Amino acid sequence: MKKWCWMLLWLSCAWTQAARLITEGGALEGRREDGVDVYRGIPYALPPLGTWRWRAPQPLLTWPGVRDAGKFAPACMQQGVSMPGETPPVVSEDCLYLNIWAPPQRAGQRLPVIVWIHGGGYTNGSASMPLYHGDRLARKGVLVVTIAYRLGALGFLAHPALSAESPHHSSGNYGLMDQIAALQWVQRNIVAFGGDPQRVTVAGQSAGAMSISALLVSPRAEGLFQRAIAQSGGIFEPLQIAPGYLLANAERDGATYMKSLGAGDLEAMRGLPAERFTGAAGISHPVIEPDVLPMSPYDAYALGRYQDVPLLLGSNSEEARSLIDVSNVRADQFEAGITASVGTLPPALLAAYPHATDTQAREGRLALERDLRFGWDMWAWARLAQTKRSQVYYYSFEQRPPFPADSIHANWGASHFAELWYMFDHLGQAPWPWRAADRELATTMADYWVNFAATGNPNGRGVPHWPAFRGATGQVQRLAIPIRSQPVPALEQLQVFDTVYSEIRSK
Repeated sequence: MKKWCWMLLWLSCAWTQAARLITEGGALEGRREDGVDVYRGIPYALPPLGTWRWRAPQPLLTWPGVRDAGKFAPACMQQGVSMPGETPPVVSEDCLYLNIWAPPQRAGQRLPVIVWIHGGGYTNGSASMPLYHGDRLARKGVLVVTIAYRLGALGFLAHPALSAESPHHSSGNYGLMDQIAALQWVQRNIVAFGGDPQRVTVAGQSAGAMSISALLVSPRAEGLFQRAIAQSGGIFEPLQIAPGYLLANAERDGATYMKSLGAGDLEAMRGLPAERFTGAAGISHPVIEPDVLPMSPYDAYALGRYQDVPLLLGSNSEEARSLIDVSNVRADQFEAGITASVGTLPPALLAAYPHATDTQAREGRLALERDLRFGWDMWAWARLAQTKRSQVYYYSFEQRPPFPADSIHANWGASHFAELWYMFDHLGQAPWPWRAADRELATTMADYWVNFAATGNPNGRGVPHWPAFRGATGQVQRLAIPIRSQPVPALEQLQVFDTVYSEIRSK
């Protein structure tokens, strides 16, 4: 057979493997890959360019013909990577796109949906990162949507001139607005992919989980999802120790930042190249302002002003090992090192972590960073979320992956990021010596996450029972082999944090 005949035959087979459907923007053609329909680079809003920079995402325009959804779109503007060892993504200011992994459709199919919000400290991260691909979860019966959102100063700049032009007299939170716009798109379009708009779970890790704590209390996000999963991240510390979150302070910081770039007015600000806005220290977090986030998540939860949806949350037992190097920590410099890293902490917090010897100091520094950045937030969130009817399911991830000694992950243990390989069931993406216990945990965690997306409860056939969390000292699910329920880890130290934070709030 001639070469061109073979080519025609290959094209014919490839065409039969394409998946085509209609959305509000027009026709899409994705790909059928290993039994899963994949749609990449779907726009959910207009590109936030020119006059649309630092404005709410604008409604999408329709496109003619069939749009090819076979390639990922660029990630939003950023420097560096969200996870050590990750390949830096291609970036662009034109970045408001999402990706979908879906089981092949059957007539009348309405499957649960997981919308994934990536982490990266609001400064980097990508919806196309291979670890976040939803193929393995889709084979278990859910649709997985990964969304991009504006980062850094392009996503979170507050500025007096931006507030003045806003009908809400506020600025910042453009990245949160993007997340809300993507969830609105899902509500309007997910049926076309076989998804159920009444069974949408918003899920995320690190800054993605922090975003979820904001979305749960944002009036603009109400009704856009029915369950929430938060992994190692929340915004619950007292605003007294994070004053930059308040609009007036964020506007001041934003004005100082723009002055440093030589932009004196909005026209000049919107005329600067997007590359100038990456790596902006301090201009990369949500803002408490009248429109999107009228009050802090802690205050909103304390007042009962949050969405009453089932919640699955938790953190990792060795979070800080992938984030800080403690090899040079010494007992005689313990307090000075912490002050240099995070500022002056109350003596009661320092005393809660023994540091009389160098070994104690290293372990104490890791434990303090774990609880300061993640552990207390998740425990506080789990307690606050019990004031309404929906159940809370709380976990502690404690499995230590078999990271090779010569890899960048060598000393991570059960660190920040480590649970992602398991919950996405993507052990196969890393050529490490995975054990039977790792494969068992990955299967179980993926089942827990899918069960929760389907019913609001992680329990189901073939998985160890996971009790709902009750009170402040209830049972937490230990995610390690063997899986079991246990008391809240590091409870005494978390209670010290609680006492200190309560005193700060009362002043």
